[in-house]
Amino acid sequence: MSVETIAAAITENRRVVLVAILLLTAGFGAGATTLEEDTAMDEFRTESDERETLEYIDENFATRGGETTTAHVVVEADEDSGNVLERESLVSVLEFQRALHEDDRVSRTLVDDDPIGSVPSAIATTAIHEDRARELESRAAELNATEAKLAGALERLEADPDAAIEAEFETVDERTPVELTDDHADTFETAARRLRRAETESERETAYRRGTRGVLGDEYDSLAADRAALDDGLEPSLTAQIDHVESMSDDELAATIERVLGADEGRDELFALMPTAYDPGEPTASGTIVAVVQDTEGEYVAVDSAPASIVTGQQAIDEIGESELEGSASVFGNGMTADEIESAAPDSLAVVGPLAFAFVLVVLSIAYRDPIDVVVGLVGIVLVLVWTFGTMGWLGIDFALVFVPVPVLLIALSIDYAIHLLMRYREERTDGTLDADAGMAAGLAGVGVALVTVTLTTAVGFLSNVVGPIGPLREFGIVCAIGIVAALAVFGLFVPAVTVSIDNFLETRGIDRRRGALGTGDRLRPVLVIGKRIAHRAPLALLVVAVVLSAGGAYGGTQVDTSFDTAAFLPEEPEWTHELPDSVAPRTYTAAATIETLNEEFVRQDRRAQILVAGEITDSETLQRVDTAGREATTSETVARLPNDAPAIRSPVTAMESVAATNESFNETFHDADTDGDGVPDSRLAPLYDEFFAADSATAETVIHRTDEGEYEALRLIVTAAGDASSEAVTTETRAAATAVDGDGVTAAVTGQGTVLNYQTERAIVETIVTSLLATLAVVGCLLVVVSRRTAGSATLGLVTLIPVLLTLCWVLGTMWLLEIPFNYITGTIASLTIGLGIDYSVHVSERYHRELERGGTIGDALERTVTGTGGALLGSAATTAGGFGILGFAFLPSLQYFGLIAAISIGYALVASVIVLPTLLVYWTRFAAPDRDPSGPERASQPAATSTAEDD
Repeated sequence: MSVETIAAAITENRRVVLVAILLLTAGFGAGATTLEEDTAMDEFRTESDERETLEYIDENFATRGGETTTAHVVVEADEDSGNVLERESLVSVLEFQRALHEDDRVSRTLVDDDPIGSVPSAIATTAIHEDRARELESRAAELNATEAKLAGALERLEADPDAAIEAEFETVDERTPVELTDDHADTFETAARRLRRAETESERETAYRRGTRGVLGDEYDSLAADRAALDDGLEPSLTAQIDHVESMSDDELAATIERVLGADEGRDELFALMPTAYDPGEPTASGTIVAVVQDTEGEYVAVDSAPASIVTGQQAIDEIGESELEGSASVFGNGMTADEIESAAPDSLAVVGPLAFAFVLVVLSIAYRDPIDVVVGLVGIVLVLVWTFGTMGWLGIDFALVFVPVPVLLIALSIDYAIHLLMRYREERTDGTLDADAGMAAGLAGVGVALVTVTLTTAVGFLSNVVGPIGPLREFGIVCAIGIVAALAVFGLFVPAVTVSIDNFLETRGIDRRRGALGTGDRLRPVLVIGKRIAHRAPLALLVVAVVLSAGGAYGGTQVDTSFDTAAFLPEEPEWTHELPDSVAPRTYTAAATIETLNEEFVRQDRRAQILVAGEITDSETLQRVDTAGREATTSETVARLPNDAPAIRSPVTAMESVAATNESFNETFHDADTDGDGVPDSRLAPLYDEFFAADSATAETVIHRTDEGEYEALRLIVTAAGDASSEAVTTETRAAATAVDGDGVTAAVTGQGTVLNYQTERAIVETIVTSLLATLAVVGCLLVVVSRRTAGSATLGLVTLIPVLLTLCWVLGTMWLLEIPFNYITGTIASLTIGLGIDYSVHVSERYHRELERGGTIGDALERTVTGTGGALLGSAATTAGGFGILGFAFLPSLQYFGLIAAISIGYALVASVIVLPTLLVYWTRFAAPDRDPSGPERASQPAATSTAEDD
């Protein structure tokens, strides 16, 4: 069946077509109501050994990751003091912590043990601890002095049988600060009487013990209990901490800060809460972090997904911080980021949607210059979107962030189809010889092959994503292919049927519906014929420039970075939005600015690489090898440095060292296990681990996995990455460090959220781009060869049609490199988009040119009609599409902004390649490869071989 026959059937049976389309739309509309939203980025991560390793760590170590999430409150000093360590600021942080405990929205999410960590709390607790220690020492001295006085009294009573016992006790009572009671007196009197009756040395010693230590037994027991409690760790209330800080003198406060944050005495976990520029021991600092640990109750939590309780809790933390803290405060946590990411899409659509609609309406009005055609085109676009999202609903594909560009893409392709169809329809009716039915049939026949070819090749371009390893990108390719087919159905069936029906109805009532096609007038003609003129005057120079630019672009494409960093997901709030009405103004976004502050001023705790050591971890050499891996990692520039210049590395050895520094009993065990004096235990490791858990199980559980049966199964080494270190560099360096451990009974596996897994995702994105690109080019090339062989009798025309697409792709990749736009979860689809739209434009030009040649015209005439007719339609389509994508630059997600910019550039390049470069290629194809053309024809004979072609001026 010929194209002409099919085109005529559509116009003749337009009522059947309309009914069928409406019924299908109702079915797809029902599916669209079931569509759900999913913003989870975890779907981008691929299954791997590294991911399984992280899951093992989350399940078996006290990671504060699997069942908890941490909100980091960045506190920056106010402008007046510039110091978060001054008394007022310290107190405000402590009051902030107390307010968090008192607020039900926050308190119900806090973990049971040590939920809030801060430097002010550490300072206050240390000061109270030291005061308490001095108090206990004073009590001990008083008890010892009293004991000595009681002993002296007993000696006098023993030496003088007439001395009064009561009088001696009262003398001691008067001379000691220890409050002695009647019970004390009774015990002393009993001991004194026994002393006077003692006949043996043993009885005498017993009497002395009872009359001294025995009298003060309760006091000594209380002192011992208080000392034990102090050794176990003092946990004063926040009110007590506030009162103590307020009562301290300036000198006492400065001295305590120096002891807590001194370069030698300071603890790494506290330095992790201080700016990297902080000078250890100094009583001044520009900022600090308060870490709030929340219980997720087993629910999934990530940068883009968090349960409502966590979101509400972190929002409350932010609200309380604004009212309680001196200076400025901002909260960074998965609850805040998930809420902002979820809000970014509707907020962006509220701004971008009206702008896109207005832009498309204006451009279509200019292109069509007819309100009826504009309305029909808009209705067609709506149907395409309903069909696409309806199919997603029926297939159970959730709407994720990666699908945000899909509506713009489908609108762009729909407009492209509509403009090509309508402009060809108008061209066919220009001379007034054809009615609406015949004109539409001729127009459909003229662009039908091109539309079908474009649909096949573009759909294949997007379907090539299914060969990649990333689930959302595979779904993206499927959805785009569905939408493209829907666009062909709607604009190849519905729009022609509706247009003919309307035009016939109006023309029977005397209203002329004939309109001029875009590009056929005098205004755009000088622009559109540039490609024809270059093909006539400087074809070789054009091709040389195109090839050179493409070579540079191809090189640049190999240098484009790939990123899956958290910052790419976070929305930003441009200043111009402050001028918007409240009804469309976006919410305030803070996470992006906060994470920038964390990157620049602090050590980010969410960027960690980890080495899991499993196997014979009680072997005498294991800790030595783990320590070697840690020391090897410290030499890397990818490791963050704390303010005391210590590397941000946590290992079993460093964890045991921190506990040994405050626990004398464990300190002895730790050093006893180090037989060679190098600071690393190398003997009796199992008993050492036992003592470690007994001394501080909370710390031990972060670096050692002990099974329920008491067996030691795995160790963990944690490396915090520098803020400017790439995921690739961190992964490479960590793997190199792990090689020092792996082997001889133990295995060392590398993993890490925000580092190793990000790098794997980045590699998967690159793999998807490369594999889909190669698959697309291969399949599309074959399709073009087959189609051109069937329609033009020459397979080479398909290859020529593909060349502008390759040029465009190289130019786009080179531009991404120059503009430093990385591949990420959205911009990674740009290769598919470039091929899809590039094929669209090239096919329309090649198909039109071939048809014009078949009509018997000269090369010059064929080029003239192609670049003014089809070229005009392409110009209108490109302007609309590029503008539509460009409006994504007003979105609040940086990744969408990048995508909109590079997509608009891609469309511009595709238009240039199709209407400027392709005409020259088509002329050379005509001269050397086109079938059934006489090489000695007049046009060829009249042109020099080097400059070739013909232009009928």
